[in-house]
Amino acid sequence: MAVWCWGIFCAAVLFFHDFCASEKAPNYSFMQNAASAPSVSYYDYIIVGGGTAGCPLAATLSQNSSVLLLERGGSPYGNPNITDLSSFGAALSDLSPTSPSQRFISEDGVINARARVLGGGSCLNAGFYTRAPPDYVRDAGWDGRLANESYDWVEKMVAFKPPMRQWQSAVRDGLLEVGVLPNNGFTYDHLYGTKVGGTIFDPKGQRHTAADLLEYANPAGLTVLLHASVHKILFRLKGKVRPLAHGVAFRDSKGAKHRAYLKNGHKNEIIISSGALGSPQLLMLSGVGPAEQLKFHNITVVLDQPLVGQGMSDNPMNAIFVPSPLPVEVSLIQVVGITQFGSYIEAASGENFAGGASPPRDYGMFSPKIGQLSTLPPKQRTQKAINKAVEYMNQLEDTAFRGGFILEKIMGPISTGHLKLRNLNPNDNPSVTFNYFKEPQDLSRCVQGIQIIEKIIDSKAFSKFRYNFMSLPTLLNMTASAPVNLLPRHSNVSTSLEQYCKDTVMTIWHYHGGCQVGKVVDEDYKVLGVDALRVIDGSTFKYSPGTNPQATVMMLGRYMGVKILSKRLAE
Repeated sequence: MAVWCWGIFCAAVLFFHDFCASEKAPNYSFMQNAASAPSVSYYDYIIVGGGTAGCPLAATLSQNSSVLLLERGGSPYGNPNITDLSSFGAALSDLSPTSPSQRFISEDGVINARARVLGGGSCLNAGFYTRAPPDYVRDAGWDGRLANESYDWVEKMVAFKPPMRQWQSAVRDGLLEVGVLPNNGFTYDHLYGTKVGGTIFDPKGQRHTAADLLEYANPAGLTVLLHASVHKILFRLKGKVRPLAHGVAFRDSKGAKHRAYLKNGHKNEIIISSGALGSPQLLMLSGVGPAEQLKFHNITVVLDQPLVGQGMSDNPMNAIFVPSPLPVEVSLIQVVGITQFGSYIEAASGENFAGGASPPRDYGMFSPKIGQLSTLPPKQRTQKAINKAVEYMNQLEDTAFRGGFILEKIMGPISTGHLKLRNLNPNDNPSVTFNYFKEPQDLSRCVQGIQIIEKIIDSKAFSKFRYNFMSLPTLLNMTASAPVNLLPRHSNVSTSLEQYCKDTVMTIWHYHGGCQVGKVVDEDYKVLGVDALRVIDGSTFKYSPGTNPQATVMMLGRYMGVKILSKRLAE
């Protein structure tokens, strides 16, 4: 794997240079295994989920309060499968019980993953960093100035400017040539046209995650417990007009039971930040959700809330693989074309997308090893098919891995589904349906996005990175059946881009919903119908923010932490 030479964008990052450049774990005196925690403890705030939102939220609230942050996974530090850019994809392909990634398969048949590690999805993703558009901020009811300050706070610690080498530059120039204008250069901002975005990988190729934002924390005000699996929120009902959240029940890695309670004080709260699957799942397990479903699982109904688990969405991703006659750099997402019709064009390249061993035997974020099996329609994507795909992939010539994928992801999406409990175990995946392309406009945006990709491939700017004898129909059919040569249901998908979108749909891990604002929580992210309980994470989103959500999820953790603390101090 080539060594990445990345430049640092923000001068303010220099303040944290010793930390950012270090490959060693930060010395978090407040972090410990839950097995060492007392059986009963008390705090001002209890945050369930040390992910992309939970970490900045905890760091902020710790400045003037006692905070307990409960994370069901372990530490990201010291795990090269997480920290090293050269190992991208290794964590996603790790199916062990201690993996930082927990695989799930939606009822649609698309293989997906959820995080199980301090730092959440920022420990697993392709690293692209970009802000939400201004109208998204406005529609969410966020204060624009505080949102910008919160983005800045995040960026000083984890955001960098990526390099621009030949292949990514060709994609950028191709986007401009085919009319995705203007050229917005390097920016974190969401602007129509073509731009180079940020990354959470530093100049040494080391990933910086939401867990790094705990560097901002007040060590005296924060306790982080790892391998702490929360089983339910505890409510007081007797003598209360509304259910009052006052504690959580959790278990450590040895199965021992613990309870954490809120200290006395009407400002103290429990905050769920467990992600789009974990947050609605925990609400239901705690008795807040659709009464009929709760009763089916013999869960005592605290509040009949039929909208918990509704509005689940995942932005569908579709791509075209373009073999290259020339060597190409190893790159993750760096360039994005933001179209007027609602499709985002991005790209990734390399002879060995996800590293380590030689010879190269992977396709990175498009690898069957991590479940990205576009070679079969969703319902046919089984572990047996994955194993067969990997076996075949290992027999391919090295040149079969030289090239890149140009992808499109639609905005929104408009299509939605739902989440349901399978059982009472919070560590098991719930059942989730996303209903990809259920709404015609989503499918239309995918088709238009694929058409833009076809034009980029045919552009003069990109010409040296494609074989002239490979026509666009050939590339489409090859993508639908290669790299593993499993027979797709439709043998000539190039004749219908609609069918191509449906057959080759994958995830880009941007799923959201289940606890949406105005339905499950109010505009202050307080759970409707109960007291002292909020949900702050991507489960509250109706649409995914911008091209890639992680910047906005981290921003939201900081933003709400500031708002909560400000109100606490003012009263």
